[in-house]
Amino acid sequence: MTELSGTVKAESKEAGDVTRLLHAAGGGEKAALEDLLPLVYRELRRVAERQMRRERPGHSLGASGLVNEAYLKLVDQAQVDWQGREHFFAVAARAMRQILVDYARKRNAEKRGGDWDRTSLDGKGVGFHTPPEDLLALDQALDRLDLISTRMRQVVEYRFYCGLTEDETAELMGVTKRTIQREWAKARAWLYKELYREP
Repeated sequence: MTELSGTVKAESKEAGDVTRLLHAAGGGEKAALEDLLPLVYRELRRVAERQMRRERPGHSLGASGLVNEAYLKLVDQAQVDWQGREHFFAVAARAMRQILVDYARKRNAEKRGGDWDRTSLDGKGVGFHTPPEDLLALDQALDRLDLISTRMRQVVEYRFYCGLTEDETAELMGVTKRTIQREWAKARAWLYKELYREP
């Protein structure tokens, strides 16, 4: 019991340190983002590994490279009003998505064509890769979804790309868990129709 209590206290202190450093970074302190990296690296790595599992085998970037490139994007950003830990990881996941989309665009420009593979939007069964053209199609579909509902697009980014739970997504967006469930279901149905409609 004491060991569990110590672990909870350590995690709580770490979360508090992350929040403090994010507020400092939002206030313009560049050094705060450098101090933040050791505290968030493991979680960023988990998000990167989740995204890299969808990529083709032998991708030139790798999870560590994706974390490094995403972190550089975050450091280079102008002052951000960080809302907390979940917001940071959601923005980091979005940066990772943009990096992978850029890589896919480059690869797709080099090699046109290829058959489509279906991509799971429920976050399960992601042990297969997503071809570059599918990643680009999903990215374009998310842009179109944003025109219909920014909230639905955000739910997809937070759930699918960042791997946040329904509870974490609801807390980050300031809505109920039921709202997230409803928006997630609608977004997946809409994306399915967009991605897999008959030619």
